[in-house]
Amino acid sequence: MSVRKSSHHTALLLTLGLGVFAGALDLGVLSPALPALARTFSVAKADLAWVFSLYLLVNIIGIAVASTLADRYGRRSIYIACIGLFALGSLVTIFSQSYDMFLFGRALQALGAGGIFPVAAATIGDVVPLERRGAALGLVAATWGLAAIVGPLVGGLVTHFVSWRWIFAANIPLALLVASLARTNVPGIAPRVRGPLDVSGLLLLCAGLLSLVIGIINLRIFPPILGVALLVAFVLRQRSIAHPLIPPKLFQTPQLAKTYALELLIGILEGSLFFIPTVLVDAQNMTTMAAGAIAALGAVVFVAVIPASGRALDRVGSRTVLLVGTLFTEIGLALFALGFSSLPLTIVAMIVAGLGFGALLGAPTRYIITNATTERTRASAIGLLSQFLIIGQLLGSAMAGGIVAAAASDIDGYKEAYLAFCAVALLALAVASMLQGRNQEREADREGEAA
Repeated sequence: MSVRKSSHHTALLLTLGLGVFAGALDLGVLSPALPALARTFSVAKADLAWVFSLYLLVNIIGIAVASTLADRYGRRSIYIACIGLFALGSLVTIFSQSYDMFLFGRALQALGAGGIFPVAAATIGDVVPLERRGAALGLVAATWGLAAIVGPLVGGLVTHFVSWRWIFAANIPLALLVASLARTNVPGIAPRVRGPLDVSGLLLLCAGLLSLVIGIINLRIFPPILGVALLVAFVLRQRSIAHPLIPPKLFQTPQLAKTYALELLIGILEGSLFFIPTVLVDAQNMTTMAAGAIAALGAVVFVAVIPASGRALDRVGSRTVLLVGTLFTEIGLALFALGFSSLPLTIVAMIVAGLGFGALLGAPTRYIITNATTERTRASAIGLLSQFLIIGQLLGSAMAGGIVAAAASDIDGYKEAYLAFCAVALLALAVASMLQGRNQEREADREGEAA
């Protein structure tokens, strides 16, 4: 590879990485600030779940819209538009005068952030050669992990010494910088795939998921039944229209179908991370700053592992990386479930879980998708992967909230919730074991490149 091309790839990865960092920062940054947020707007604990649930639900809309448009009109313009929406939402949250206004700002943030990562991953699939793609995806994903470190720390410090409002202030100059870099470094060409966005399908999907989340959080029977019915209607619609939001053909390849199922389970497991600071505040009477720092410890390990796991994809294949990651995640969550009242056990659990999540959330599933799809459908396929991850996060956070609400005490509820996450990790381990080995994967990747 020429020096000039290598320099361009470096600039591209920097641009994409900064965008992913900005979008990912808003998930972890609010965790230690939730008690202060509740006091400001007089919000009940149960209603705080919507800070994450609404963000994740609107993320799905952002992913669907941005991924579809990026395949039609090019990566650059859509990437910049997503960054702009994210910055606008940050301004609204800073100056919110009510909880409803705050949630509206979060929705705008989510609409923009939803498109950032799938468009970034699709761009890497377009530009970076197959033999370096795993490492490139790993480097960009590492910025997501960096945000997981910086988020709880910044959220805890700013909330403690200033106000929760100003934890979003850094988003504005960061978004301006990313937009400026994207104009130069992100390619503007598009596969020019035409076809209308399936708005009706998108509404069915979001309404179905919203019903499921309401039912799980509030432990009611009717909303989940309605949610399942709406999702069935969504699936039937996708099979009957010319330009589906989720192309059924993506599930006809066993490797892709298993990857999407695994991503759903990984998302559920990731939902366990949102409540760690809250658990530590309640179980060990920590300050929000200290709880944020403990949660950040796992993220430090997470970031250290991500680049190595990306390089490992090119050497040993995705199945091995995913198996190792799932095993460590299982052990870490089990340690936390049984020992979150003990500071030493909590620290060990954070380190072990960080190793696992660093492998799972780094790049392996995106590596599979980018290599198994063509340029014409790559952004949509990766967007679908992100949707499955977020649906999993929604279900995971709702599951934890429902279990805690039904328990005799919060402490008992936390233990039961994290044991439930352990059961999900075992299921993920089984699915990962069914993926293709390295030799089969590389052969399929070359066939995809030739196509």
